Amino acid sequence: MALFYLLAGIVLLVVGGELLVRSSVGLSFRLKLSKLVIGMTVVSFATSAPELIVSVQAALSGHSDLALSNVIGSNIANIALVLGITVVIMPIIVNGEFFKMNWPMMMSVSVLLYVFLYINRDLNRWEGGVLFVMLLVFLWLIIKRAKNNALSDTEDIDESLKETTPLKIGIWLLLGAFALWYGSELLVDGATEIAQKMGVSERVIGVSMVALGTSIPELAASVIAALRQEKAISLGNLIGSNIFNISSVLGITALIQPIMVNDLVLLQRDIFWMLGIAFVLLPLVLKPKRNHIGRFEGLVLLAAYIGFIYLSFLKK
Repeated sequence: MALFYLLAGIVLLVVGGELLVRSSVGLSFRLKLSKLVIGMTVVSFATSAPELIVSVQAALSGHSDLALSNVIGSNIANIALVLGITVVIMPIIVNGEFFKMNWPMMMSVSVLLYVFLYINRDLNRWEGGVLFVMLLVFLWLIIKRAKNNALSDTEDIDESLKETTPLKIGIWLLLGAFALWYGSELLVDGATEIAQKMGVSERVIGVSMVALGTSIPELAASVIAALRQEKAISLGNLIGSNIFNISSVLGITALIQPIMVNDLVLLQRDIFWMLGIAFVLLPLVLKPKRNHIGRFEGLVLLAAYIGFIYLSFLKK
């Protein structure tokens, strides 16, 4: 039954997340927001909703390790698994924004998260607020840069949503919110029960099964785009997702309910995997072919992810 709860929770999160994105974009068009703002703020927040609701639900129900490990595991999966599979299928070219904005910001919030957790073994409301403010600054900077450079990665926004009626927007919003909240309850309950039955910690299930479940939308979209040889999902999108996971998901969760670190392996090993995989992106982009991530680099990332999951279950 626990596995059913876990899988049902993942399905509801995926469906709820899609409904929330559609309703949010439809509402944004109604409010006359530009595609640039919709793509970089509304869609980004909406696509982070599954991770956010799962982490809030876990923290409120006393499973703070699950809330934290979900984000750490999801960030590892986004780079090592999702990007790894994507570039094995279709190598990608890295633009200048990776060096100027995206990678430095991802490393900054990742290191800051470690510092906050290391100081008092928790993430309190003040620290959550700092992370969230950093996100707002990041959004302001990328919108400003995009406007100045006349650049916008919003080709994947569905223009047909401009015609969405207020009634349909309301229905999507309500159904999406219900699916996200109920799905998060099922996912947290299923994950904790599986952890108990397997004799592993909630942290192990969080960085593996739960993180993979909440990363499924990014994985599916990236693989489909790569198979079609499209560039809808770029390295910038995945790095942006990691920035949102820390600054938005953990930031907002900590503002609602401070997150305690109960399993010290999160600080002693897991977060270093997250930092290491984020850092190693730089040399992978620069070598052997500058501004390019190919199949070899993808295999390296996939091997790292397999190693991380293996060690997570090996050391209970």
